[in-house]
Order: sequence, then structure tokens, then C-alpha cells
Amino acid sequence: MPLSSPPEPRRLDWRTKGLPPSAEGLTPAELGGFGLSLLGGELMMPVALLREAALRHNLAEMQAFADRSGARLCPHGKTSMSPELFAMQRSAGAWGMTAATAHHVRIYRRLGIDRVFLANVLAHRADIDFVLGEIARDPAFDFYCLADSPEGVALLAEAAAERLSGARPLQLLVETGVAGGRSGARSVAAALAVARAIVEAGPRLALRGVETFEGIGQARTGARAEAAGMIDLALAAAQAIAEQGLFADGTVLLSAGGSAFLDLCAAALPAAIARRPVERVIRPGCYVTHDSGLYERLTKPSGTSLPGLPDLRPALEVWGAVLSLPEPGLAIVGAGKRDLSFDVEPPIPLWRHRSGQGGLPTSIGGAKVVSLWDQHLSLATGGTELAVGDLVGFGISHPCATFDRWSALFLVDEGYRVTGAVTTLF
Repeated sequence: MPLSSPPEPRRLDWRTKGLPPSAEGLTPAELGGFGLSLLGGELMMPVALLREAALRHNLAEMQAFADRSGARLCPHGKTSMSPELFAMQRSAGAWGMTAATAHHVRIYRRLGIDRVFLANVLAHRADIDFVLGEIARDPAFDFYCLADSPEGVALLAEAAAERLSGARPLQLLVETGVAGGRSGARSVAAALAVARAIVEAGPRLALRGVETFEGIGQARTGARAEAAGMIDLALAAAQAIAEQGLFADGTVLLSAGGSAFLDLCAAALPAAIARRPVERVIRPGCYVTHDSGLYERLTKPSGTSLPGLPDLRPALEVWGAVLSLPEPGLAIVGAGKRDLSFDVEPPIPLWRHRSGQGGLPTSIGGAKVVSLWDQHLSLATGGTELAVGDLVGFGISHPCATFDRWSALFLVDEGYRVTGAVTTLF
């Protein structure tokens, strides 16, 4: 059993950005029948929207890609931290959910998620104790995490000896990494040292596989070659560990994560290693909404998806109203750093809509965001005619840092009518 029954659906209230006062108190599901529309002017500005058709398309496309590839899809929940999106991903066929922190694991348990892949090392006693307590308490909890040093293994072994007496072991994967990158053993020799430490600390620790995260440099020139090299190191480490008989009994897990180089992950991870069967686990997160910038360019460098990759569509947009036209060719829009991702590049202007004109939004091609402040941005209009009060819709590059700015994002149909909402737990 999880820590408790899954919580009741959250009711949206006055703390929900974009929600009009008339809709306060509704659940996300109830919101869909309330008759709100972006184009009708009922939503307060700024507002974050998910185009539902694109969202559901992406869920199905990624699961189909994993199935074709013979891989298990374990989506990284840190992208959205949304109970509603987690439920959609699991309903579409996800094998489990990936977490980034022990706090995420705690949230997942509250949501009733029984298989969790923590794509990180555990090194703090309170975090370790929480996870081990869950393993000891719930025989249905299938948990995996990473180790990249004998010192880290020693911390886990000490805590497991105290907390897992008579219980199932803590399941670990050796993490490999790249010089100058994040955590992860930097060589096959270092990975072998971690593997041996896990085996020597048995039986409360079990070595289940090898993992890498190949997307750390995805925005850099040469990122694809670096990603391929990181996967090669993980496979070399797995081969060496398997040849020395260090993996625990059962299927070996080989896992790579990220949303940028899915073809490398799916194609490079083998179905067997040293005559041991392999379970391939991929951990993309951003696919659920895709984006209009970084991931769109990486997966569609020529405008169409690379062969074999899922055909993902941008689903996330943030809208704001034009507040001022203080200079020729410059518009000030009421959306800023508190509303939009800007860690990779500024938001991408996509659409404009003028109240009373009717019809769908029109393209705003040629416009460019030139400055961002907390609640404002300046938009070089590029010849697009704008008026005070017009609505401008922006696409996002790298969606993670937009989700954590919103307690709820509204689902909309192709006519921008609100069909529901998803909430977040940041």
C-alpha cells in the first residue's frame, strides 16, 4: 500500500493563475463543463494552456515508439509533477515513473505509484531512511536507484543493514557519466569498483543494472556524438560487470534517459548482454508536451521527425495580453520570467488574437522576444500589427521550467475552449 489513499482531486481556487473568480471551487474535471474560452476573454492573463489533442497524440506516440523498440517506458515525472498527467502516462502503458529526488518519490507514493525509478543517487540519511522504510513496509513497491561510488554504496549498506532486516533488498544500478558532467562513474574501471562494492555489501543491496543520462549537453554543438559516447560507456561497463558475474539474479536493466536522443537509447541498448536477458528502460519526460524550440529542432532538424522517432507535437503555450505599445515596432506583453521558460532560449511568439474579431488565432511570424522581466516581456513585432489588449500566444523551449511556474494548466481544444485542467505538485 502507498503511504495513504491517493488524494482527492484538487479544487481550483483564488491561488490558481488564469482562473476567473466565477470558476473558483471547481475540480479540473468539472472545469471542462463550465464553458470557459481563451478566445472568449473569460480567462485571466497570463495563462498556461495545454492543447489536448497534441497532448494525447504525444502520449500515444511515445508509448508506441517504446513498444516498437522493445523498451520499457518509464517517463520522467519531474517535467510536469502533475498527478493528472502521470495518470494519463500510466494509462497509456508506462512501465513505471522516474523521479529525480526522494521528495518526488514521496509524492509518487502518495499518488499510489508502485514502480519508481529514482534517476539519482541517495546520499542523505533522511532520504535513504524514507525510501528504505517504504521498501520494508510495502512488498508491492518496486524501487530502483543509482550508485556511482563505493563511498555512496557504503552509506546505503549501513542504512540497509538497519532498516531492511528480513525485507527485500534495495535495488541499484551503477551510474556512468562523463567528465565535467553530473554524477556517474567516469570509466569502466570506476563502474566495476562500484559494482563490486554493491556485491560485497549484500544481501541488503542488489545490483540490477547500469544507467546513464545522455542528455546533459543536448543544447550544445556535438551533443549527439557526446550522447552516443555516454551510452557506449554504459554498455561497456555493463558488459564488464556481466562478464564478472556481478549482477544479481534475474533480468539486467539497462537504462538511458532524456527526450532528445531517443533513437540512440532505443537502438543502442541491447536485448541481452553476456548471455543475460536485458530489460531496456527509457526515461523521457518532455515528450508529454514536447516544445516549440529545443526539442522540436533536435527531433525535426529538417521539419519532419527523424526516421524511427515518434512524431511529437508542441502542446504547451503561455498566453499574455499586450499591455503597451510604447515605441514603434515594440509591444509590451503581460507575461514574464514568473510565467515562462527561458533557461534555453526566450519564448517563441506563435499567435495573436484580437477580441471581437472572431475566428482562430493567426500566426505572428517575424516577431521576437527581446527582453524578459518578472511579469513583462518586450516583443519586437517584426511588422505584425498589434493593439493594446490583443492576446499573444507563446511556444516554449524546454518545458520543464514552465510547469513549475503554474499550479494548474488548462486543457483546451482546437478552438481554445477549456476542456479541463492538470495540476502540479512542485
